Amino acid sequence: MIQWSIDKIVHLRRLASEAVRISLPWPKKLYAAVFCLLVGYVFCLPQKLFDVPYSTIVLDRRGELLGARIADDGQWRFPPSDTVPEKFKICLTAFEDRYFQYHWGVNPLAVARAIRQNILNGRIVSGGSTITMQLIRLSRGNKRTMLEKAIEMTLATRLEFRCSKDEILALYASHAPFGGNVAGLEAAAWRYFGHSPTQLSWAEAAVLAVLPNAPSMLHPSKNRQALLTKRNKLLKRLLDAHTINELTYELAISEPLPGEPLPLPQIAPHLVANYYLTRNGKKTVSTVDCGVQTRVESILSRWNGEFVRSGVRNLAAIVVDIEMNQVIAYCGNVGFSSGASGSQVDVIRAPRSSGSILKPFLYCAALQEGELLPDMLLPDIPININGFSPQNFDRQFSGAVLASEALARSLNVPAVQLLRTYSVPKFYNFLKKAGITTLTKPASHYGLSLILGGAETSLWDVASVYCLMARTMLGMNDAPFTTDFSTPNMRNAQPVFHSGAVWQTFEVIKGVNRPEEIDWQVIPSMQPVAWKTGTSYGFRDGWAVGTTSKYLVGVWVGNASGEGVSGLTGARTAGPVMFDIFNIMPSSSWFLTPYDDLTEVEVCRQTGHLKGRFCTDADTALVAVNALRTATCPYHRQISISDDGHRVYADCAGDSGIKLVSWFVLPPAWEWYYRQHHPEYQPLPSYSPKCADGSDSPMQFIYPQRNITISLPKQLDGSNGSVVFELAHSNSNAKVYWHLDNDYVETTQYFHRLSLTPTPGKHTVTVVDDAGNTLSTTLRVEN
Repeated sequence: MIQWSIDKIVHLRRLASEAVRISLPWPKKLYAAVFCLLVGYVFCLPQKLFDVPYSTIVLDRRGELLGARIADDGQWRFPPSDTVPEKFKICLTAFEDRYFQYHWGVNPLAVARAIRQNILNGRIVSGGSTITMQLIRLSRGNKRTMLEKAIEMTLATRLEFRCSKDEILALYASHAPFGGNVAGLEAAAWRYFGHSPTQLSWAEAAVLAVLPNAPSMLHPSKNRQALLTKRNKLLKRLLDAHTINELTYELAISEPLPGEPLPLPQIAPHLVANYYLTRNGKKTVSTVDCGVQTRVESILSRWNGEFVRSGVRNLAAIVVDIEMNQVIAYCGNVGFSSGASGSQVDVIRAPRSSGSILKPFLYCAALQEGELLPDMLLPDIPININGFSPQNFDRQFSGAVLASEALARSLNVPAVQLLRTYSVPKFYNFLKKAGITTLTKPASHYGLSLILGGAETSLWDVASVYCLMARTMLGMNDAPFTTDFSTPNMRNAQPVFHSGAVWQTFEVIKGVNRPEEIDWQVIPSMQPVAWKTGTSYGFRDGWAVGTTSKYLVGVWVGNASGEGVSGLTGARTAGPVMFDIFNIMPSSSWFLTPYDDLTEVEVCRQTGHLKGRFCTDADTALVAVNALRTATCPYHRQISISDDGHRVYADCAGDSGIKLVSWFVLPPAWEWYYRQHHPEYQPLPSYSPKCADGSDSPMQFIYPQRNITISLPKQLDGSNGSVVFELAHSNSNAKVYWHLDNDYVETTQYFHRLSLTPTPGKHTVTVVDDAGNTLSTTLRVEN
C-alpha cells in the first residue's frame, strides 16, 4: 500500500506560517495563507489510492468465474470492480455508516459520539469513522493515532470531492479485509460462499458486511457465535427499517454461517495459467463458454480413463465458434491438479510433431494455384531422395492413386511427390502466411519431411489454419481466432485461401469414414464434418481436427513427455474424442458451394486430368478457377493396333489392317504396382516383329534415380554394406540382365531386385531385357 506521510501537510503549514510572517497587510497575509492551505488540500490526495498486487482472474463469456491465481503478496484480492451489489451496499451502510449518503467524508455526530464514549470508558471503544475514512485508513495502513485520525478525516473529505458515493463504496468493497488472506468482496463471496457477489442472499451479504469491522476477531472458522450475533443484529436492523420483510428475515437468520474457505473453481486451468503469465493481476473476460467447457472437460476425463490403461496420459482439445472467431472451450490437458506426469503442460500451445495433419493445406494450396485437380493421378511408388525414403502407413504402394483418395487415405508417398512438385520453399511460406508460427528454421532444414511431421506445430496453430479455411467458405475475414474480447483480430493483408479450393478440400475430407470403421454418414444424429487425423513418427502424437460450418474441434492425444506408445494413432484415439465433442454441439448445415470461385471443365474420368485429345471417357466437374493451368491428360495415347493385336507403325504394318485405339498408359514403375491393385489395367501390346521399337521403354528404375549420390551403410565389422537396386518392367515374365560399368552381374525374372556393393566413385548401371530393350542410370557412391 502507498504510505502517505504528513510531510506534504506539514510543508504546506510552514508555507502558510511563512505567509503570515512576511511583511504584507494582514488581509493579504490571510489570503496567502488560505491559498497555500487550499492548494495543499487540493493536491494532498494521491491519484492512485492503492498500489497493491491483485489476483489474476479469468471469467467466461457470461461473467462466470473460470479460475483465479493468488496475488503476488499471498492475498486473494480480485481486481477492483466498478459496482457493488445492492444487498451488500444496503447491509454495509446499515452496519458501518448509516449516514454515508449524506456526509462529506466525515460525520460530525459520529465523531462527537465516539469522543463521548471513549471519555466515559477511559479507553478507545469507538472511532467514529465513516466508510470513506475507513477506505483512507486501508490505503495508508498506518498505526492508529490521533494525528493519523486527523489526516484520515482531511483526506476523506478530499476523496468525497473526487469520487462519487458509488465509486467510494466500490473501492472499499474491493479492498476491505474479510479475514485470513481474503481481501475484497468478490474474493470473499467466492471463498466463503462459492459464487459471485451478485448472487449473495441477505444473510450472506450481512455476514460479509460485518466481517471488515474486525476481520481478525470475526472469521467464519472462529468466533462463530460473535459473528452470528452481529449478523442477526444487522438483519434485525434491516427488518426494523422495513428493508426486508418478516419472511425474508426468518429465512435469513435460519441460514447457517459459512465454514472453512472454499476452493475457487478450476475450469480451463491451463487457460487461467496462461493469463497468469501474460496478464498477471488482471481480470480477463474470456470467450470461453463455461457450459461447453465443462462438458468437453468431462469428455476428455472419460477418454483419459480409457487411454491411461495403454500408457497414454495426456489429452487436449479446443473448440472454436467459427462465425464469432472465438474459442469457446480450451482444454490444455487433463488432470491439472492430479500430479500426473505432464498434466500441467498446456499442450494446445506446445510444439509437437505434426504427422499428417498438414496434408489438406498442401492439397488446398496446389488446387488454388492450378497445380492440381481434385482427382488427378499422383505417383505412389517407392522413392529415395538423398536417403529420405517415405513409406505409407500400411507399407504398400498403389503405383498411381487419385489425389483425393491419397488425401482421404492419408497416403504419405503421394503427399511427398506432390510437395516435391509444388516445392518445399513455396509450401513453407504458405504455412507461415496461414498462421503456422513454429517453423523457426529455414525451409531447407525441413525438406520434403515437412509434410510428414518433419516440422513441429501446435494444436493452436493447426486449429487456427483450419478455422481460416472454414471462415473463407463463409465469406468472412481471415483473422486468427482469440480467447478473450480484448485481443483485436488482426486480418491478413491478402486472403490466404480461396473458397473454391477450400470447398474441394473439405468435400474430400468430409467423405472420410469415422474411426473404428464406422461410417458416420449412416448415423442419423451425426452432422457432416470435414476432418483429418495425423500420427507422428514413433506413435508420439495423435491428432484430429474437424470442422462444420459452425464449429471447429481440434484434439491431441499422447504423452507430453514425448514418450511413444504402440498403436497410438490419430484415427484410433483423437478421432473418436473429436466426434464425441461434435455430438454435444448443435448441428449445422453444410457449407454452400462457392460457384463464383469455381469453374466447370471436362476431366478425364480415369486420370483426373483435364480431358486430352485421346481421353474417351470424361466427366464434367467443378474445379478451382486456376485449374485451367494444369496440363491435359498425358496418360491416354493413341496407338496403332494390327489385326493380330500387335502395335505397329504405318510403314511396317504390311498387309495387316490398322486400327487406331486410345490406350491408358502409365510409366513402367507406376504400372508395376498399379497392376497389383487394378487387374483391369491392360499394358501396352507388344510391337509386331516386323516393326522396330525405339520410342517406348518397358522398364523404369525404381531405385536409384538418375545422378543420385549414395552413402554405403557400414557393417558391424566395418566393411561396406550393399545397396538394393530395383527395377519395374511392364512385362512380368521378362528376363532382365544387369550390368555394372559394362560388366555383367546377374539375371532377374519376375522380381527385379539386385543387391550390389559398388566401390566409391561414379558408376553406370545398365539393364537389358530379353527383347533387347536397354536402360541405364548413373550414380555416385561415397563411403
